[in-house]
Amino acid sequence: MTGYFLQAFIYLVAAVIAVPIAKRLGLGSVLGYLIAGVIIGPIIGLVGEETTTIQHFAEFGVVMMLFLVGLELEPKMLWNMRNRLLGLGGLQVGATTAAVMGIAMVFNQPWTIALAIGLIFALSSTAIVLQTFNEKGLTRTEGGQNAFSVLLFQDIAVIPMLAFIPLLALPELVEKAQAAASSAAEHHEELSLVAGLPGWGYALVIIVSIAGLVVGGHYLSRPLFRFVASSGLREIFTATALMLVVGIAALMSLVGLSPALGTFLAGVVLANSEFRHELESNIDPFKGLLLGLFFITVGAGINFGILFDDFFLIIGLTLGVMLLKALILYVLAFCFRIRKSNRWLFTLSLAQAGEFGFVLLSFTTQNHVIPLDVAQTLSLVVALSMFLTPGLFILFDKVILPRYQQASNEGEADQIDEKGTVIIAGIGRFGQIINRLLVANGIKTVVLDHQADQVDMVRQINTKAYFGDATRPDLLHTAGIEEAAMVVVAMDNRDASLELVKYIKHTYPKVKILARAFDRGDSYLLRQAGADIIESETYHSALELGAHALRELGQHPFHVEQQKASYKRVEDKKSDMLYQAWLDDASGERFDNNYRQLFIHLEEQIKLALATDRADKHNNDERGWTPPPKGYAEDFKDNL
Repeated sequence: MTGYFLQAFIYLVAAVIAVPIAKRLGLGSVLGYLIAGVIIGPIIGLVGEETTTIQHFAEFGVVMMLFLVGLELEPKMLWNMRNRLLGLGGLQVGATTAAVMGIAMVFNQPWTIALAIGLIFALSSTAIVLQTFNEKGLTRTEGGQNAFSVLLFQDIAVIPMLAFIPLLALPELVEKAQAAASSAAEHHEELSLVAGLPGWGYALVIIVSIAGLVVGGHYLSRPLFRFVASSGLREIFTATALMLVVGIAALMSLVGLSPALGTFLAGVVLANSEFRHELESNIDPFKGLLLGLFFITVGAGINFGILFDDFFLIIGLTLGVMLLKALILYVLAFCFRIRKSNRWLFTLSLAQAGEFGFVLLSFTTQNHVIPLDVAQTLSLVVALSMFLTPGLFILFDKVILPRYQQASNEGEADQIDEKGTVIIAGIGRFGQIINRLLVANGIKTVVLDHQADQVDMVRQINTKAYFGDATRPDLLHTAGIEEAAMVVVAMDNRDASLELVKYIKHTYPKVKILARAFDRGDSYLLRQAGADIIESETYHSALELGAHALRELGQHPFHVEQQKASYKRVEDKKSDMLYQAWLDDASGERFDNNYRQLFIHLEEQIKLALATDRADKHNNDERGWTPPPKGYAEDFKDNL
């Protein structure tokens, strides 16, 4: 028992030290885990033979991750992904398998071994890619979504691969292994529900298992979760979530299928469940810990003895596999019209081999398809390619993405061929709403945005926009600012917005400026620069959501409207007073102690105003909103 405690302590210490340092250096957590594994394994030698056993246990983190991925995908969403899933994913697996197989046969490998190697290297690392996407916020990008489609197809493709690989067994390897297999069977017997079944029986068991998983997940899970939730014990719900994932993984293993795919399917089935978020919150900590442990074991499992014996061969194979996969992925990205930096993200993120490569390698040696010495070399290639993957993401972040952003910002602006009453600078989530409202009321607008991708996106929904930097005087002139009545500043860049407001107010003082502010300090700067009307991007939405909260908690709608009106009135008064205090502060620090004291005092005024019973003291600005007549709700229901 002491030994287990020491091993666990070593792994945890390595993670606690290496990962924060790697994150601080911008390397990402995955590379931190891998480096930690290399240090405690091959370099220091604190861990050894138990690494492989721990890795098999830690692979359960991949199973949990795919369960959580499935929870985010409703069946309808999965169906909408079918073109990318089957087209892009299928072509990637097929083309990579064929290319690797052809190269292996050139180097005098039998076609059976060559095909098995092709299948192994066709897979990419779901664990590393999805973990890095989540950390860097790349999941929702075009490149990230297409990469996820390919990864999902690869995980599904593992099932037919596992079924097909035994057919590639080499007779000579089978003969050599028969004696050892017979003696080993006396000491160890793998549990299986399909061992010895004919082909039709095996297919029937698989169909029944998957059908039972889908039906049970849909109809039986909800009563189970309600029963457990009624206990009010969070730890029991956690135990239930783990029981579900472990049970599904065990069932898939018993019928010879991929546990990861089984849990993914279960996640999709439960995606519409009201208990989805509770399941996510209970499973996620275990997933993160096990994935980290898995990455450490990958680093610790690198055999430097084999690496140094055939250093140039292994390094050449690793780089060759990654370059070949990257070439195929880039061509597919071009054919499927994945554009600009997303094409490189798609290419670089999937250029490695994956954790299922270890599973297939182990399976090929067990079924006498690939000799053990070849499998050891290939296993090292898989591990090294995974180790190099975080470096590819760093290359994308530091080199490729900045170039595309710079090209986008410095690209030639569109030729503006019309003029409008209102010029809108920025067509993001804020500017789109303003533009839509103005256009719907027959007001001519000219929309400018410096992000080419954003302009292309709004053009696809029939919104006319021009690529160009609104802070450039020549573009404002072309857009007709001399005749414009108003400029709406809705850009995401605070400094650029402030610069634009200053320029317009100085050069075209008669043009009204409406500006979006990010926060109170930003609104003060815009007001000082000359903006005529300033609105915080969160003020009204927060106020409306607060009002909804009061109504849902049982307060009368009229009382809620009174509270909103009181808050707005005091807030408007407070805003002017705070702005004057902000202006009067001559020191470098705008928000000094006097300002803070005034802010606290005015906050107390808001509380006092909202706490006052004003049922008999309606204000003029509230008379436009009157409470419904008595019995209105009942009459309305009767008339339906």
